[in-house]
Amino acid sequence: MHSISLFRFTLFVLLTINGFSYAQDSPFIVVLGTIQDAGSPHIGCSKECCKSLFEKPISIRKVVSLGLVDPYVKKAWLFEATPDLPAQLKTLKKHSIFKNTETPDGIFLTHAHIGHYTGLMYLGKEALNSNNISVYAMPRMKSFLEGNGPWSQLVGQKNILLEPMADQKEVVLSKNVAVTPFLVPHRDEFSETVGYKINGPNKTLLFIPDIDKWEKWSVSIVDEIKQVDYAFVDATFFDGNEIQLRDISEIPHPFVIESLKLFKDLSKEDKDKIYFIHFNHTNPLINRESDQAKEVLNAGFNIAVINQVIKL
Repeated sequence: MHSISLFRFTLFVLLTINGFSYAQDSPFIVVLGTIQDAGSPHIGCSKECCKSLFEKPISIRKVVSLGLVDPYVKKAWLFEATPDLPAQLKTLKKHSIFKNTETPDGIFLTHAHIGHYTGLMYLGKEALNSNNISVYAMPRMKSFLEGNGPWSQLVGQKNILLEPMADQKEVVLSKNVAVTPFLVPHRDEFSETVGYKINGPNKTLLFIPDIDKWEKWSVSIVDEIKQVDYAFVDATFFDGNEIQLRDISEIPHPFVIESLKLFKDLSKEDKDKIYFIHFNHTNPLINRESDQAKEVLNAGFNIAVINQVIKL
């Protein structure tokens, strides 16, 4: 009897590597990336934030992505197809050991900017050569993929199967989880942009990696935060000091300092729901020891961390 107990304890320890239990018995989200589209280090950057990273990359700096796992039905889905897709699928598989392959059961796209869909290239015949992976897309996003190469080849070769979505229309994935897309204002050159509400059996998570400015949205982000359990929101730039050689009107995002001001009157409980994510390579929140990161954390908010697990 003693040896059986020891075996079970040893197994539990092995299954909780890096603080995560593979014996999760309910749906959960895993953070697969936190960085803005172009990654960190950033192309052409010779600033201190990137200089050393070209020679010594930090492996946890991956482009923004979430994984959704439902152990009950033994399925896992991906939010965003980033340039870091190969590594992110490895991580998602590690968090869903019941799956025989790294192929996700579906991919949800937010919009047609490079960090959010170009990872689909790895599903083609030059790489994974996948078979009809469901890719959930809004109407303009769907048309963009169908009408432009090389993405149209993925459709024609049946590497991906485009699943149409509609604003505010729930997509039921299992009896335990459902996903609802909703439109947000962003630079919609080639597609519309959406955020997602991810509903589990007990908790709901809001995911808005990209938006122009909170005040441009017809919906109150403050009210939305109050209605969910977690809110992963756009934190591309901490403030305007990061934008030196670029016109901010060309790349609008809510500055973190603007969000802090907007959210300052929220209750302690509501502030604790907020996780800042989608950091530009210049954003000091990437370094949790920075003064800016400490300011955010001391104010009662959270900074998303890769491999973080959120139970739904």
